[in-house]
Amino acid sequence: MHVTLIAHTPDPEKVVASAAKLCYSSSDVQTLMDGLTPEKVESFVQMLASYGHESPVEHVTFTFGIEGISRSCSHQLVRHRIASYSQKSQRYVSERQFEYITPPAIAEDGEALAYYDKTMEEISGAYNALADLLEKRHYQDLLASGKDEKEAAKAARKMAIEDARFVLPNACETKIIVTMNARTLLNFFHHRCCSRAQWEIRAVADEMLRLCREVSPSLFAHAGPSCLNGPCPEGSMSCGKMKEMRKKYSR
Repeated sequence: MHVTLIAHTPDPEKVVASAAKLCYSSSDVQTLMDGLTPEKVESFVQMLASYGHESPVEHVTFTFGIEGISRSCSHQLVRHRIASYSQKSQRYVSERQFEYITPPAIAEDGEALAYYDKTMEEISGAYNALADLLEKRHYQDLLASGKDEKEAAKAARKMAIEDARFVLPNACETKIIVTMNARTLLNFFHHRCCSRAQWEIRAVADEMLRLCREVSPSLFAHAGPSCLNGPCPEGSMSCGKMKEMRKKYSR
């Protein structure tokens, strides 16, 4: 798994502070911006966090490149709806000899790992066989419909992998670019940094949080699982590790 912060709103904390101050000031925007020293920005952002006043943080966005995760993980990621996603398409990109993600629990068990790898190999063989059969049939059908050979070959290949992908596993490796505003990120971290989150997306969330704190430490000072700033919302399903979680994520 590899996560990079490829873009973000310039000077994000100053943008947030100016947006918040504008609500209570008759000054013009530029005057507000000019009057915000780094010390004032840090103080104001920290005050907003303590109040739980989150709407101003929607004005800043962060864009991540995420590679080496499973389709299972990306399915969970895109459930966070106030965001923008661009993902490697299995309709247009062939998955011959696809890479796949191995859960740690499987990797640590020799017998389980052997069975897992064998299954992935069998799925890869099935995908390739289906793609070849479908491509051949589509090619003949397209030629019969009047397409020239080059055009028919290109279209047949695309049509074949579009249907062959149905046999691909959740383990199949994928890549995705994600853009979220800071408020969505805070909510994302509440849910996905939690110890009860699935191990893979929790690892992604932890790395995203680390990168956010590098460029915007005050804005994300209190970011992390819900129990970082209050009681655990999981009730009887709580992991019971609130002290450890607070120690891990506190700044």
